[in-house]
Amino acid sequence: MAKMTEQDILNWEGDDYMNADHLEFFKEKLLQMQQELLNNASATANHLQEQEATPDPADRATLEEEYALELRTRDRERKLLQKIQASLRQIEDGSYGFCEDTGEPIGLKRLIARPTATLSVEAQERRERMKRQYAD
Repeated sequence: MAKMTEQDILNWEGDDYMNADHLEFFKEKLLQMQQELLNNASATANHLQEQEATPDPADRATLEEEYALELRTRDRERKLLQKIQASLRQIEDGSYGFCEDTGEPIGLKRLIARPTATLSVEAQERRERMKRQYAD
């Protein structure tokens, strides 16, 4: 069979959830995301090495704020990269696409929207309710 597209996944109506075609689709999507994050990190490293010295304190403060924002973004991406790598390991061990709390299928639409999801919508909502309940 030819490679599945996102539309093929959305239109899928079979009983074989997370079949080989699905796993290959999500693996490619995750690898693409991973490569994009690695490219961003490399670009940031190069950008920070090209830092200019500026005598004006206001310009220096602006540059430092831009660098801090860029570093915070890369830190979030680093955390996402860890989730992507965990999802790739799940594909290899056969547990990808199933809720880690209930063992039920997460759902193809949710995985297209968030390929690193580890919880079904219901389990995620339950966790968020519990978190809000105990945060008050």
